[in-house]
Amino acid sequence: MKAKRKFKRSDLMGWLIMLPSMILFAFFVWEPLLENIRLSLYSATRFQLEEFVGLANYTKVLRSPDFLDAFVNTFKYTFWSLVIGYLVPIILGILISETVHFRGLFRVGIYFPNIIPGLATIWIWSYFFMPGKNGVLNILLSKFGISPQIWLNNPKMTIPLIIVTMTWKAAGSTALIYMARISSISPDLYEAATIDGAGIWKRIRHITIPSIIPLASTLLIMQFISVFQILYEPMVLKNGGPNNASISLLMLMYRYGFRDFDFPAAAALSVMVCIILVILSGIYMKVTARKDDYA
Repeated sequence: MKAKRKFKRSDLMGWLIMLPSMILFAFFVWEPLLENIRLSLYSATRFQLEEFVGLANYTKVLRSPDFLDAFVNTFKYTFWSLVIGYLVPIILGILISETVHFRGLFRVGIYFPNIIPGLATIWIWSYFFMPGKNGVLNILLSKFGISPQIWLNNPKMTIPLIIVTMTWKAAGSTALIYMARISSISPDLYEAATIDGAGIWKRIRHITIPSIIPLASTLLIMQFISVFQILYEPMVLKNGGPNNASISLLMLMYRYGFRDFDFPAAAALSVMVCIILVILSGIYMKVTARKDDYA
């Protein structure tokens, strides 16, 4: 039997150091979360609770005609973010790491969109996607004899184009994280591969990519959680349109809370989103843990 570990003075110091952060975390995270759950179980006038209604607010949200559109669109955002936004930073990070000249210039260039405020980015891209002859993309297409496109007014293109906008803004910072990981790989591995006659693509395939897989796995779940909470991009670009083609769960929650002032319904929807993210994160961690066991 192992002897019980004694509580040491160093342990006390560690807990005292963590105590302020734990108090702030409980005050700004757990207390609002529990109060939000409580609000979702009551009827209310604004924030003034009236009577306990149980799961009535959840039923109301699920029966809303906009809920299914928002639910499906949120997963579409996640899918397109993995197809477009997840691969672009990896490719940029690898290509710039393999660049010999002007590497610093390229790093600054890909990170520059990240310092632009989010709303400014949306306004810039709204001029690119403007339908008609005055849109930037349509002006460029006209030079090749292609007729103007409706871009964001096309329900099938709305979500992918919004993801392109998000990727343009955020890919640079993620690419820098990959570059930092690649720079920590031992140069001896690349030198040995070069001596064995491996070209650039073989080095990337057999050395670079296996080295960044653990980091890529972590960033995958972080991106999934982030995109699942998409709000202001579709709201500013198309206000959830056309015909609810770009509405998301958080945008529906915003409508409940700040358009209809139905805060219990907004609270119920936020709890549902939280539960979905916890379940999906748990499934992801379970799957990756099994892969690590078999590795």
